Amino acid sequence: MNILISFHSDYGHTEKMAFAISAGCQASFPDSRIKTLAVEQTELADFEHADIIFLGTPVHMGSMAWGMKKLLDSTSKLWMEDLLEGKVGGVFACSGGLGGAGGGVEQTLISLHSLLLEHGMTAVGFPKSLLGYADAGIQWGVAARTSNHEGMPEAISEQALTACRSYGAHVCYIADKLG
Repeated sequence: MNILISFHSDYGHTEKMAFAISAGCQASFPDSRIKTLAVEQTELADFEHADIIFLGTPVHMGSMAWGMKKLLDSTSKLWMEDLLEGKVGGVFACSGGLGGAGGGVEQTLISLHSLLLEHGMTAVGFPKSLLGYADAGIQWGVAARTSNHEGMPEAISEQALTACRSYGAHVCYIADKLG
């Protein structure tokens, strides 16, 4: 399996999530070829060559980071030729906003799912039965809280990273079943 994990990270939280997802993929499918890249390093060819695509971003004002949005808008070239159709995708985000939902994390994950579906991909959610769901899960994917009650950045929790590893393994399992 060829796996692309593309992420934008401000404080390093989303990057840690990306590498935890990679670890979950590697543990469940040791022969996988995994590219874990910041959005600035991700090229359209990386999308084309991947069987599985993970997209991760921090929440910025209720939506994805502009760097991720810029990259995803550039995939319209791939959409024109149906080059991502049939691939499997997963999404993850971290949020430091105030409030129980974390300042728009659910909306951010839904918008990432929308892109996957627009390309004809199979979007994989995060079932509540998976390890880590209670700490950083939501049906759309991994949603890690990375701030304190004042909205100031905190370290990402080990429980959230466990959820990431679990989700990575799950998405690979689904892709393997579909393949």
